[in-house]
Order: sequence, then C-alpha cells, then structure tokens
Amino acid sequence: MNKTSQFALLSVAVLLFGGGPQVAAAADQHGRDEHARPEPARAEAGRPEGRGPAGRQGFDGRGQQLDERHNHGRYYPPMGTVRPSLPEGYRPYYRGGDRYYFHGGVWYAPRGPGFVVVRPPRGLVIAVLPPFYSTVWFGGIPYYYADNVYYSWQPDQNGYAVVDPPEDADAPSAPPENAQQDLIIYPKNGQSKDQQAADQYECHSWAKGQTGFDPTQPGGGESGGSPMNRSNYDRAMSACLQARGYQVN
Repeated sequence: MNKTSQFALLSVAVLLFGGGPQVAAAADQHGRDEHARPEPARAEAGRPEGRGPAGRQGFDGRGQQLDERHNHGRYYPPMGTVRPSLPEGYRPYYRGGDRYYFHGGVWYAPRGPGFVVVRPPRGLVIAVLPPFYSTVWFGGIPYYYADNVYYSWQPDQNGYAVVDPPEDADAPSAPPENAQQDLIIYPKNGQSKDQQAADQYECHSWAKGQTGFDPTQPGGGESGGSPMNRSNYDRAMSACLQARGYQVN
C-alpha cells in the first residue's frame, strides 16, 4: 500500500472513530439537557393558555389566573379552586339561606371540610367594593368589575349588588365627559387590602355627603355632574384619604 492510500485510510479512521467519544458525550449531554428542561405549564381544561397583555403570564407562580377582561390585570384563583380554610380577614354574607365568604375580590362557599371559589349569586349586596376593581361604563351607567363579577351601586340598599353582565359586556362604551376618574391611591402606612377598601368606601361616603356629588351615579347624582361639583368631590375624597395615611394622585 503506497503512502497516499495509507493516508486516505488514516483520514477515514479519524473521521469515523477519532471524534467518537466527544460526539457521543455531546449527544448524551444534549439528551440530559432535554430531559432536565422543565415542561411548559399546561392550562387545565377551559383555561386560556399563553401570556396575558403586555407579555404577562396567564398564571402566576401560585396557580392564580390572570383576569384580562376590561384590562383588569389582577390574578385570582380559578373558579372551582378548593382550599382547606378561609383567608384571614374574610367577610361573611348570606343569600337565600346560603353562606358566602368574600375576601380580596374572591368569593368562597362551604364545600365539605373546605371552601370552594364560586361566582356569587345575583342580587347579593356588599357595602365595600373589592380592593382592586375596574370601572366600566355601559350606556352611561358605571359598573364595577373584578374577577369576572360585575357590581352596580344600589342607592336603596346603600351598597353594591352583584348583577348580570351587561349586554355587549365585551364592548363597553366610553365614559361620559363628566365621569369621575378613579383616583390613584397609595397606602403609605402599609394598610391591608381590606383596610384600603374600607377606607375608600368611608371616604367616598363622607365626600359624597359633603359635596352632594356621587361618582357612582350617572351625571353625578342629584347634584349634577358639573366640573365644580366633581372638583369639590375630588378634594374632599383626597383630604379624607390623606388624613388616613394615603398618598393620592
């Protein structure tokens, strides 16, 4: 065999066997990497997959689901979630002989030894809106939305009732020109969500009584929605909240 033939055979051998251990190790490592890579989270039946608006995850690290409707942008446990005990600071309510419990915008009902996340019955009235809610307008009437539940102010009951979703619920109308814009409230003293909701409701009641302006009513209520009335309400509301340890913008 001449030198040229020997060199060719040697080259083939290097190609076939020279890189064998390294190639095998790389392939084995690739296989381990694939198996070690965590699987993407799977949505349960009926749940949307993927990300929410602006790239936010559809679920957080605790299994709570992002409520994207009306740009609400809050996470809540999915309907049907069962927990062994109620969260601290819950509020009890009764409707038609049935018991319900409310905390942070989430409704619970007894189930066996635990409690299940449910949708509240229509007509149930609460005194304080959830700590985080979105104001949505339909036909000049404000609705208050959180966790797939709509609330509407009921003057005769001095509270907010659970109501059916408005017609064309996915197509809200623009707020009236005299509509009250939600104040941006920051709890400087670390107030809890329930305390924030209670303070906002009490300050709203006080500001409404001082000025005669009610932002929950079309046109601002009986006083009318003039810019002056709305400005007076804003100042009264801000003063009340600031006195309770909030920053208001």
